[in-house]
Amino acid sequence: MTTGDAVERIVGALAEVDGLHPATPALPVGREGTAVDLSPGVVQVRLIATRLPIPPLLDRAAQAVRSVLAGTAWENARLRLVVTDLDGAAFARLPSQQGLAPGVPHDRLR
Repeated sequence: MTTGDAVERIVGALAEVDGLHPATPALPVGREGTAVDLSPGVVQVRLIATRLPIPPLLDRAAQAVRSVLAGTAWENARLRLVVTDLDGAAFARLPSQQGLAPGVPHDRLR
């Protein structure tokens, strides 16, 4: 798998994680893939959160990205998910509207 293919597959997998999306640069360069950096030792993905709480979203994102990396040159790379921004709309939604079970702590941010 080429680097470009991996980036596209990572961005596609993250599209399935409701509440997170790849961060785009201030000056657009044409694709969301610029939020993904692949190196032999580290795979870094910059994300914007649109829901709270963040930790469960990052857990789902990590699973999605790890499934893409399985069997590739980046399979054993360290995965770094960086939330670079939090969409203000996340604060307008109550935890019960975000599919959280009652009693689940939602004040913990990673």
